[in-house]
Amino acid sequence: MNITARRSRRAAPAVLAALAVLAAAGLVTACGAERTTVPSAAPVQTPTPSASATTTATAAPSPPFDVVTGLDAPWSLAPVGSSVLVSERDTARVFEWTAAGELRELAVIDDVAHGGEGGLLGLAAADGALYVYATTAAGNRVQAFTLSGEPGALTLGSPRTVIEGLPASGTHNAGRIAFGPDGMLYVPVGDAGDSQAAQDATALNGKILRLTPDGGIPPDNPTPESPVYSLGHRNVQGLAWAEDGRLFASEFGQNTWDELNVIEPGANYGWPVVEGAASEPGFVDPVAQWPTAQASPSGIAIVDGTVLIANLRGETLRAVPTDDPAASVDHFAGAYGRLRDVLLAPDGRVWIVTNNTDGRGDERASDDRIVSVDAGDVVR
Repeated sequence: MNITARRSRRAAPAVLAALAVLAAAGLVTACGAERTTVPSAAPVQTPTPSASATTTATAAPSPPFDVVTGLDAPWSLAPVGSSVLVSERDTARVFEWTAAGELRELAVIDDVAHGGEGGLLGLAAADGALYVYATTAAGNRVQAFTLSGEPGALTLGSPRTVIEGLPASGTHNAGRIAFGPDGMLYVPVGDAGDSQAAQDATALNGKILRLTPDGGIPPDNPTPESPVYSLGHRNVQGLAWAEDGRLFASEFGQNTWDELNVIEPGANYGWPVVEGAASEPGFVDPVAQWPTAQASPSGIAIVDGTVLIANLRGETLRAVPTDDPAASVDHFAGAYGRLRDVLLAPDGRVWIVTNNTDGRGDERASDDRIVSVDAGDVVR
């Protein structure tokens, strides 16, 4: 299997999935430093093709195993049928991992500016389109690309803009996007370094936005003619819905507490007036919180009543029961370094994405990688 190299200083990814068994089944299928100021964004340069990767077909082990290795600052995963799409923050590349165990370059997203925490960030797929959150010289934006073809041979069409001009900076760009059970698109926007704007209902900094798939404002949003769904956020990087319809969101604090919140329409989550639980009138407290040295929570997934949180600085996959968020269990502490995203893959296993090559972590052999683990080993 040949794919284009991620970057010249490292070999291209090697797919280490258990292909023979998994193909028959259908598919195997971080961030204390994100609290600091970093240089402003610079345009992405399209890499030069230079290397290839190989596929190994073996039996699927039950213990954790690498699905893909050698990725360059991967950020988001989005399932499309039996395939899973992967974004790389700094190269602006989108890859398709197929049920046959191939990693195909699907596209390089145009006009992406990377620097600090900006670049190609969140992905979400719905109704035959791939939605992409990315940083540009003019701010953060969401575009939708038509998805054509069948899983294993997907292609992207021309983009249409869903929303643009969102606040952007070297830090706190948020970027995780997701479709809710109501069919609406939820778009967390970071405070982009302007913490006071998170309390300004007319500014988009520090908000979770709720949009129709074409970028319109749903008529039942909390404030008429406003995309703002909730406010008072610092940097939300994880969204997931429980079976009972509750929306959970992970959020980076500053120096004291990182948070897991249940999002209510029109609610104010306190930043920068409060950080963590404060029992202040007018603000909603988190349902769980952790010292920033133990967390830096990024992507989340809800599996069998458990919120799985990928932690960057904490270097752990944290399992939080939705019916008892104050209780949590940590898995793989330090084993894989910084963790950026987590996904319930199409085969029912859980994938976790490492983030040690983004300039903030300690790169290990074969980093960055996607690791597949048995869901039963991490849910409560």
